[in-house]
Amino acid sequence: MSNTVSRPRTKVRVATERPKLHKVILVNDDFTPREFVVQVLKAEFRMNENQAYRVMITAHKRGVCVVAVFTRDVAETKATRATDAGRAKGYPLLFTTEPEE
Repeated sequence: MSNTVSRPRTKVRVATERPKLHKVILVNDDFTPREFVVQVLKAEFRMNENQAYRVMITAHKRGVCVVAVFTRDVAETKATRATDAGRAKGYPLLFTTEPEE
C-alpha cells in the first residue's frame, strides 16, 4: 500500500495583455505644401483624398493632428517613413508618436 497523495491538477491561464497603442501625430509647418502632405497621408496611411485633406487642415489650424493609432512598432515605422518622405523632397514635414492614454 502506498501513501501517495493525489492533488487535482490546476490549469494555469496566461492573461495576454493588449499591446499599448501609440498615436501618430502630424506636426504643422509653414513650408511643406498642402498637396504634398495630402499625398504622404494617402500613401503611408492609406487615406482617401477627403480624409487626408481633413487631417492636413486640422494640423494646419491647430498645429498638430492625430493621424492614426497603432501598436508602437507600427506607429514608429509609419511616422519615420512619412517624415523621411518629406525630408527626401527637402521639406521639414514631421510626424511624431506618443503613447495613447
